[in-house]
Amino acid sequence: MLHRNTAFSFCSAKVGTRVTTEGRTRSHFHPFLEMHLMKHNTLALALGAAALLASATSFAAKPDPNRVMVKFKPGAAAQAESAVRAAGGRVHLKLNRQNVIAVSVPATALQGLRNNPNIEYVELDAPRYPLGQTTPYGIKNVQAPETWAVGPQGSGIKVCVIDSGINANHEDFAGVEMTGYASSGQSWNTDSCGHGTHVAGTIAAVNNSTGVVGVSPGKVGLHIVKVFDGETCAWSYASTLVDAATRCGDAGAKVINMSLGGGAASRTEEAAFNDLNAKGVLSIAAAGNDGNNRSSYPASYASVMSVAAVDQNNVKADFSQYNSAVEIAAPGVGVLSTYPFRDAALSVGTTDYMASALTGSMQGTASAALVDGGLCNAVGNWSGRVVLCERGSISFADKVNNVTAGGGVAAVIYNNVSGGFSGTMGDGVTSKIPGLTISQEDGRALVANSLGQTGNASTVYEANTSGYAYLDGTSMATPHVAGSAAIVWSANPGATNTQVRDALNSTALDLGTAGRDVNYGYGLVQTFKAAEKLVGGGTTDPVTAPTGLTATNKGTSKGKLQVGLAWAGGDVTVDIFRGNTKIASATSNTGGYTDSVKVRGSGTITYKVCNAGTTSCASASVSY
Repeated sequence: MLHRNTAFSFCSAKVGTRVTTEGRTRSHFHPFLEMHLMKHNTLALALGAAALLASATSFAAKPDPNRVMVKFKPGAAAQAESAVRAAGGRVHLKLNRQNVIAVSVPATALQGLRNNPNIEYVELDAPRYPLGQTTPYGIKNVQAPETWAVGPQGSGIKVCVIDSGINANHEDFAGVEMTGYASSGQSWNTDSCGHGTHVAGTIAAVNNSTGVVGVSPGKVGLHIVKVFDGETCAWSYASTLVDAATRCGDAGAKVINMSLGGGAASRTEEAAFNDLNAKGVLSIAAAGNDGNNRSSYPASYASVMSVAAVDQNNVKADFSQYNSAVEIAAPGVGVLSTYPFRDAALSVGTTDYMASALTGSMQGTASAALVDGGLCNAVGNWSGRVVLCERGSISFADKVNNVTAGGGVAAVIYNNVSGGFSGTMGDGVTSKIPGLTISQEDGRALVANSLGQTGNASTVYEANTSGYAYLDGTSMATPHVAGSAAIVWSANPGATNTQVRDALNSTALDLGTAGRDVNYGYGLVQTFKAAEKLVGGGTTDPVTAPTGLTATNKGTSKGKLQVGLAWAGGDVTVDIFRGNTKIASATSNTGGYTDSVKVRGSGTITYKVCNAGTTSCASASVSY
């Protein structure tokens, strides 16, 4: 049984995340999944015929620069294909409904094809990348639980996930209705790189006693179309995406999730999504992870919803692309979801805890009594013990080395702020004992209740298993919106895709500049309000105001008064005021907050905690 951290605590992702060595930050390349970060900030996933010398299901080191889509005139398929072959080209994929064939041809032959009377146009078959980046949490922030409580959970709606497949045997997909498609030689129900499994978990992980729960708690149907494959995970093509999206529509999907994208617009691709939109399908795609204002496709087509990423405080992620096509925002930083790999495990007594291996940790196991090492900033007497260390003061490598020197058999470092994290021993450093990281909540609970019990720590890598990972990216934001759309639609199955889209946009929590803006679009998706809007119930908050606010003087630290606030109830996001000054805007409602304020002499401070953007508040004062 996998222990679930309170409100899903978050840590840095194990894949391509920015991880710390306590003092510096760097891009981390996991040995089993290299990230394509410098240009695309994307997972590197590959599928499709990539080079003239490769077979239709083989993979090359980079996209084929000579791959194009040829749009032929009605009734001229045979003539167009003949012209391609006469030019020394090779056909990869036929998009019969679009009158298009995807081919590789020598660059010198392109103009001749463009001049062929049977051909309307020739365009680049642009690469499409899965847009994963690093680490997550957002089920509560998008109001999913409030919506479940009144009925709608996504039943009867099929979501199509175009990605790297899925580990269908993962424990958190048990009972989920699932179908799929993959090209010859591949399996849609396996996932060699993890991206698709992570995305699908955010949409549909089952609400059980294990792991995580999706926006729709195991109720939607999934149709998986595999367009990325291979251990290194690199790219696919616009033509492959058109074919995949068409298959989604044919399978009866009402919502398409595309946690992928790339540069260069495609007329063929745009026409395909326009056609799906006209047929009632809602297509949703990642805005992109380059952190600039360039357009990414398919997200930037008018018929597709473009999703930006925000963190747990509803602030735009620095990697999230911003442009006029951005339509809505969702949690994309620190998103915990299902994964087909596991690089660390920790159990104490009969409870399992989510853990990550320090990069540079030796792969091994240890089983011994658990002991509290504090900050582990000096060598202790820990012979034959699994040692808990709080993060802070010194580097991770120094902590692990101190535990090693003190005779410890494993070092388990817990966070010094809420949630989990991922760290590294440093470049070229390998520990002599297993080194793991866990969340602050789990670490404190273990110190308080489990010292002396047997701790079993492992940093042995496992594949094809029921793992979990924290990732960042607009890839992670997109399935929050897809899952929300499915729940909203299930509240009124007779609604159109346009009505669902309008409900999502018109009820979003406005962030940033008032009204729609390039960073957040209309704002953070709010599932309950959108469902209520779609069934004609307005946009009333599903919860009452915060209650029972207390303010406690916790003394001073570094010359500043520390005030601990605690309250009950309230919306999923709240505003916090010190006097008339808003000190936290639309922050996640955790029921607690610590304010650090510089004061002089003695006096009284009054605080208010309000449902975000409203006057539904609770107040309290503290003396100093």
